[in-house]
Amino acid sequence: MAKSEDSAPDPKVSPPNTYGAVVIGGTFDRLHDGHRRFLKAAAADFARDRIVVGVCDGPMLTNKKYSELIQPIERRMENVQDYIKSIKPQLLVQVEPITDPYGPSIVDENLEAIVVSKETLPGGLSVNKRRAERGLSQLKVCLLADTY
Repeated sequence: MAKSEDSAPDPKVSPPNTYGAVVIGGTFDRLHDGHRRFLKAAAADFARDRIVVGVCDGPMLTNKKYSELIQPIERRMENVQDYIKSIKPQLLVQVEPITDPYGPSIVDENLEAIVVSKETLPGGLSVNKRRAERGLSQLKVCLLADTY
């Protein structure tokens, strides 16, 4: 029986759990619904084995509006870890503080993809440029919808 065109997979959409190791980054100041949707998509939809999350700290917070209200780094890292584990317990979750826009994304040779939003797409592309300079493989840049 031949497949109809309607049942053919969309080549623009990666199948779930496509990448063994995925990286994301953010401030994750007081985990809200937007953060949860972003973390869930990155963890549940793209990461198969491991997710690396860079949580902004130090100089990365200097220009943040209402920076005095941002929770301490330890609390934000714990919240991210706990949330991801609650939606995908089998996933290895590595949460690290980052003090520059790159963090582990330009040193971890086992990463396969970076998940970005429309606003952070330039940063994802910059990560690949820095990885190339270091002789590391290019990451698949996975762009999520504007709702994140």
